[in-house]
Amino acid sequence: MHHNTPLISTVVVGLVLAFILGALAQRVRISPLVGYLLAGVVMGPFTPGYVADQKIANELAEIGIILLMFGVGLHFSLKDLLSVRAIAVPGAVVQIAVATLLGMGLGWTLGWPIGGGLVFGLALSVASTVVLLRALQERRLVDTERGRIAVGWLIVEDLAMVLTLVLLPALAGLLKGEGANGLSAYAMALPVLITLGKVAAFVIFMLVVGRRVIPWILHYVAHTGSRELFRLAVFAISLGVAFGAALLFDVSFALGAFFAGMILSESELSQRAANETLPLRDAFAVLFFVSVGMLVDPAIIVREPLPLLATVFIIIFGKSVAAFGIVRMFGHPTSTALTISASLAQIGEFSFILVSLGVSLALLPDRGRDLVLAGAIISIMLNPLFFALLDRYEAKKKEAEEAAEAAAAAQSAQDTAAEAVAEAAMVSAKKRSARVELPVTALTNHVVLVGYGRVGSVVGKSLQQGGVPFLVIEDDPGCLERLAEAGIEKITGNAAAPGMLVAANLEAARGLIVAIPNAFEGGQIVAKARAISLTLPIIARAHSEEEIAHLKHHGANSVIMGEQEIAKAMIAQIGGVHLP
Repeated sequence: MHHNTPLISTVVVGLVLAFILGALAQRVRISPLVGYLLAGVVMGPFTPGYVADQKIANELAEIGIILLMFGVGLHFSLKDLLSVRAIAVPGAVVQIAVATLLGMGLGWTLGWPIGGGLVFGLALSVASTVVLLRALQERRLVDTERGRIAVGWLIVEDLAMVLTLVLLPALAGLLKGEGANGLSAYAMALPVLITLGKVAAFVIFMLVVGRRVIPWILHYVAHTGSRELFRLAVFAISLGVAFGAALLFDVSFALGAFFAGMILSESELSQRAANETLPLRDAFAVLFFVSVGMLVDPAIIVREPLPLLATVFIIIFGKSVAAFGIVRMFGHPTSTALTISASLAQIGEFSFILVSLGVSLALLPDRGRDLVLAGAIISIMLNPLFFALLDRYEAKKKEAEEAAEAAAAAQSAQDTAAEAVAEAAMVSAKKRSARVELPVTALTNHVVLVGYGRVGSVVGKSLQQGGVPFLVIEDDPGCLERLAEAGIEKITGNAAAPGMLVAANLEAARGLIVAIPNAFEGGQIVAKARAISLTLPIIARAHSEEEIAHLKHHGANSVIMGEQEIAKAMIAQIGGVHLP
């Protein structure tokens, strides 16, 4: 049997290189997306060594796009958008317009037609969902006002790009100037009207039929009790709706997948659907980024340094300055404006989809695609630096405020002792500010609960009923929404991230319960918690004897395996049977 098939080699080499380079990127504290893109560069035609099959990589990327857009729709929250619509909608629209005009200006200086400049500018105007959410979660900003504004802003950008992907094929001929002369306005508008009609028909079909059929199918499959069948049903819905939308309504895979996810998000099973499909979605998303990296010619850094520098300038400074000015114009504080600016100082998945479509429609030259892709890699690499500068600015601002308060106290005091106390307080505040980056909860003698899913939510309700104070560390949007509705104190983000357990005031806690199902991540959390406190009671959960040993090795006092507890409960119902 011949093992070196193009499909297998492309998938295997792509995933292995993406893992290695993604892990290295994570090690140096930049987004793993950079590693995935660089993996594509390594196996692309512009670098020596192994060259993957570009056609197969593109087809795998199409599946990645479908699953990416399905995930975007699955987490689409109209409620979040409406809560910040007053600034997110006009802000995002103006920022997209500014970035697009800057991109068109650069395209004009490079001699591109208006259509190429338009696609180029739009690609530079939209930020990466993955990069933005990760940065906000690491800093516990998702549930703050500025975090909600940033997420709402991103939702508007995503919706604008979905609309662009729908209209661009219909407008391609007009943007290229093909047959525009001598045609009436009606003749030029007809392709757009036909496209909008097809999209409207698809939307109506999904709202009338899909809203009833899709949740019904999922509920039916869920009641069969087969996890495998449920997972398959979710993939069949996402891929089937995307393919059917393209086949029957002539709309893009991306739009079909987005609507499938959006319809599914209304079901109470949406959270389970998201969790069940996440591994495969992540795998194909990685292959999508790898396929994009294969299109990057690294020589562009040497061949066209000035256009690349101008592209990066538009991404990092052009739209960020525009966003800063818009947010300040709406009366929000400087810290909010800087957060939005830092969040938008990068581009990602929608930009890649857009430039690929632009090149396939002969609107954007290959040179423009190379500039966008290289600019994306550079901006994603530099984005953590902007957030680090933002963190330093806020730390200095807090330090200055504490120093001002201490100085005011010293000025009002009449004796030297009071001045000494104020000076000591100021020094202490500086040390505390330098040591703790995240605000620490005021809770003491409390329980820290990591995860608020199926197990964590039951634990949380029991703690509530028992009157035990507790806080939850969680990063899932659905769980965070339930916590907000219940008024439970929470810390948004991954408990394994630096500073999260310190912010939970673990030193003063009565115990830590790690309720997440991932034992590998749980082991990291347990190890960090044990480093903070040697005497803290730590309880975790596992699914196998190996996971129990792993968690106890890292410092867990007790590890609960669900299967064992279920078996014990069943045996306890039968008299005369001794438990082992």
